[in-house]
Formats: sequence, structure tokens, C-alpha cells
Amino acid sequence: MRAVAVLLIVVTGSVHGWAQARRGAALQVANLYIAPDSTSSKLGQLERGREVIILETSQDWWKVEANLTEERTLTGWILKKQVIDASTPNGDRILFGEAVDSEEQASERQGRRGAAQDAIRLYYEVYDLFPNSPLAGEGLYRSADIRWQIEKADVMSRPSAREKEPYLREGMNEDLMKQVVKKFPGTKWADLAAFHLIENKLCGDWQGSSKCPLKEAEIYQKYAQEHPSSPVAAEALYNAAWRLSALIEIYKTETQPKKSEESKAKALALAQKVATQFPQSDWGARAERLLYFLAQGIPTYGNAEE
Repeated sequence: MRAVAVLLIVVTGSVHGWAQARRGAALQVANLYIAPDSTSSKLGQLERGREVIILETSQDWWKVEANLTEERTLTGWILKKQVIDASTPNGDRILFGEAVDSEEQASERQGRRGAAQDAIRLYYEVYDLFPNSPLAGEGLYRSADIRWQIEKADVMSRPSAREKEPYLREGMNEDLMKQVVKKFPGTKWADLAAFHLIENKLCGDWQGSSKCPLKEAEIYQKYAQEHPSSPVAAEALYNAAWRLSALIEIYKTETQPKKSEESKAKALALAQKVATQFPQSDWGARAERLLYFLAQGIPTYGNAEE
């Protein structure tokens, strides 16, 4: 008979509906038993990252209330030796390590089924169970990031993704990203979360209109001004510069030559800023390419040919 995977749980003493409740998170898949006996009936199976609340102990066993799914909660027993409490050294790092492993599994073609959802839960528990850990901010951001990418793939696969106005599509849920910004202000995790939030403000298809790229360029410029130390500041500036370069041709179709020239000047200035401030980055190299296109009058948007 195949051995049941060991369940490890990291617990912490905090209030969660009970005055002295101790919470934990499953690290690996394991069974929940009806009695403190491995030969007793199995109530269900816990997935990685599922929360448990320790209710009582009985020799080598702990009775827990466990979230088997988002909708299903059961009370049962697991071995006490399979539990790591808050006093265990590096408890936050253990959870984080399991989350990283799950994320890697999710990225592999033949990776474990459900690994992405496991990573989402595990990363979140690093933050939730160990809020003072140096890994708490990164854990919350990574949880939000994976969830965001999954939702984005779904949102962008729908016909509404091609609508011009962003409000005509559902968009990605912003709650976790906003939580990162609120809980960890001034950190790179908050910067990255704020950058993600821009995606819900972007148009689907510009439809050849100047309104969308102009608005988006302003949004990216504002982000770069408010987050100058962000890991994606160069990307934000480049995104703004490229949109301004697109306006050169768009304004020509709208018979607005003056605005076309103004957009070119602004695009040149921003692209030069990226190339100068971030010379060793990919965005610096892309900015150099954009500068060449602008200098040579090569269109960066539309079907214009020479």
C-alpha cells in the first residue's frame, strides 16, 4: 500500500474565532482521521496550504478543524508529531520553501496538478501565520501574483478582452494586490503590486484612437514618478515612451500634426531617460531601439510602410 504523505503544519497562537486558537497550514497532502488512530476511518484529505485550527490533544494526536476546500470544513485527528508550532525554528522559511517548490511544479509541463493553487495558499500562509517574518511581504505578493496571472489568462481569453474601454471587461480581482500595497507600503512588493493594478486600467483594442495610448502613457508616467525605486520603474517609463511613439502615427490619421510632433518629442525624451538611467537592463536596450526608430522616422504602430 502506498505510504500516506506526511502532513506538516505550522501553527501560531492567534485569535481566529477562539480566544486561544492555534492556527496552522498543511505543508503536504495527508489524511484527516475520525479518531486519534491511523486505522480509524478517514474523513478526508488535506491539500498543501489548507488552514487548520488545533482544538485539543490526545497523547500523540491533535484534534483539528480543517478547511478541506473553500466550502468544506471538517473536524478530525492528525498525528501530533506531524505538527510544527510557532516555536519551531524557521517555520516561516519551511512554508515559503514548500510554496516555492509548488510554484516550480506549476511552471513545469508535467508538474503536479493543482500546484499553482497550492502555491497561492502556502505563500499566503507565510504572511498570515508569520506577519512579522522578513518573508511576509514577499509571501503575500507572490500569492497575489500567481492568483493574478491565473485570472489574467482567463480574462484575456474572453471576447470582452478586445473591447476598447477597460470597464467593458471584468478585470482581475484587486483585493490581494491592494492588501500588499496597504500592509507593506514603501517596499518593492508594494511597488510590484501597484504596477499589476495598472493592467485593469488598460484598453483592450485601441481601435486606432488616440484616447487609449494617451491615457495609458499618463498612467505609466505617473507610476514611475510615484515609485522611482520600483524594480519595474524602467518598464513603466518604456511603456509610456512606446505609447507616445504610437501616437505619432495615430495623430497623423486624426489630422493633428502638431500633436504628432509633440508626442514624438515626449517619446524621445522618455526613451532617452530609460536608456540613460537603465543602460544595463533589457528596457535600456529596448529604449535604444525605440530611439533609433524615432530618429529614422520608422513607425512603431500601425501598418505604415515606406
